[in-house]
Amino acid sequence: MNSKPLKPFVIPFFIPHAGCPHRCIFCNQTAITGIVKPPSPADIRPVIDQFRLYNHRRRTPVQLAFFGGNFLGLAPETIIALLKETQKCVHEGLVDTIRFSTRPDTITPDKLDIISDFSVQTIELGVQSMDDTVLTLCRRGHTAGQSNEAIKRLKQRGYETGAQIMTGLPGDSGPQSIKTAETIAASGPDFVRIYPAVVISGSILAQWFEKGRYKPAGLNETVRLVSRLYRIFAGHDIPVIRMGLQPTEDLDDSAVVLAGPYHPAFGHLVFSEIFLENAVRLISQSPGNTSQLTLAVHPHDVSRLKGLRNDNIKHLKERFGLESIRVIQDASIVHGQIRCR
Repeated sequence: MNSKPLKPFVIPFFIPHAGCPHRCIFCNQTAITGIVKPPSPADIRPVIDQFRLYNHRRRTPVQLAFFGGNFLGLAPETIIALLKETQKCVHEGLVDTIRFSTRPDTITPDKLDIISDFSVQTIELGVQSMDDTVLTLCRRGHTAGQSNEAIKRLKQRGYETGAQIMTGLPGDSGPQSIKTAETIAASGPDFVRIYPAVVISGSILAQWFEKGRYKPAGLNETVRLVSRLYRIFAGHDIPVIRMGLQPTEDLDDSAVVLAGPYHPAFGHLVFSEIFLENAVRLISQSPGNTSQLTLAVHPHDVSRLKGLRNDNIKHLKERFGLESIRVIQDASIVHGQIRCR
């Protein structure tokens, strides 16, 4: 029986906009990361030393990740210089593997040949959408077909492959995101990240928003949409490792996120929505007209069932005319499941 692989301890090395051929309309990595100038190879070891303080028990494996730019869009000599310096840390046992994010159109045989001698394990693709109209409106500069081909090439080369997608982009009212999820799920990546589009200051989308050319999706409708996308990937046994932007002090600043469905606990909201849907289905199918109900879940799922500020419990009581709902913990119940008692 195969054991579940350990979740890596990821050391992020941000290279905002480095290697990007142009600026996509929704993007301002400097505002998101707070980093103005891309670091150099000489900065890699200090970054590793800094994060090792948080990993004093040496949780394995450790990955150094190049995020926030288009890694394979960098000049070949820059790619090699960054990987060589990281590889030294691999040989010293400070890092186990290397990870980076890049655009689908950079996954070419010659670029993959450049990285083949290094300890690269995981490659994330900024797919964003599998609708070519949406991609054109967002000025991505690549097609859905290139994303499909990129995933295929990475899987053929044996890389752990991730896909990053976005909802609520210009031209995407929801059905396009669902189609994107279905198409990506069929291509079989190892994991997915889902990012709702938000209006970041300094982005082209911010200009469109201020001129009334773009209206971001609301939080509640986005939570419901992303819950559908999550179910699509779950149905293909593809983990969704993040939903929503990683909360930071910068993102919590209203001068950075101007509008859109940003919430520091967005992923929790999505899981709560899924649990609410499951609870409604379960209660609807349960016999009896009792005014009191007991629901049992795994201990880790209690807060997801209850919802933010106990909203799910309030909704269920009102919908089914219940006087009380008791939530109990049962470690024997599989994560994500609910049982009536």
